[in-house]
Amino acid sequence: MRKKSGNKKAASNSFRIIGGEWRGRRLSFADNPAIRPTPDRVRETLFNWLQSTTPSSRCLDLFAGSGALGLEALSRGASQVEFVELDRKSTAVIKENIELLESDNGEVITRDALQFLSKLTDGESSSYDLIFLDPPFATNLLERSLAQLEKMQLSSGALIYIELDSKRAKEAHSALELNWKIVKSGEAGKVKYMLVRRSESYE
Repeated sequence: MRKKSGNKKAASNSFRIIGGEWRGRRLSFADNPAIRPTPDRVRETLFNWLQSTTPSSRCLDLFAGSGALGLEALSRGASQVEFVELDRKSTAVIKENIELLESDNGEVITRDALQFLSKLTDGESSSYDLIFLDPPFATNLLERSLAQLEKMQLSSGALIYIELDSKRAKEAHSALELNWKIVKSGEAGKVKYMLVRRSESYE
């Protein structure tokens, strides 16, 4: 049974920026059991992969949750990050963190991620260099999001980071095999993670 200590609750509802301008800063996220920030070890590996990509990049953090991935990107020099999250409590805390860090490069959008992508496929600007795609595990939102992304005009060589339950790795590979190329992948505990790009741009 979870103890109701205020200090422990505060500690459990926080994450640490791993690198960049705000390295070591600890930030909070909304008290929501559905939110699971990407583990430190995984984020460190991911941004080592992206060390030449992140600076000056335009990023999209879908199903942002805690905002940990997008905030890490801002810390490492991304020129713009759009955080898309449906839960209003979560977006309120992400906005607070952006203000706390005194950043002008983050935009928080309270909206359903699939509806947001649908709007982009209808012609709005979608020239993202890097997209973080980390939907709730026990859903089919990953496959549905990939289907929407296939219709979008992305920046040349754009990368998409995918995080999922390792039990669903085979399903993810099936969704990716026709139109996406896995560039890098890893696994940590129950988390499978990978960087992918469109097959047509992987030449």
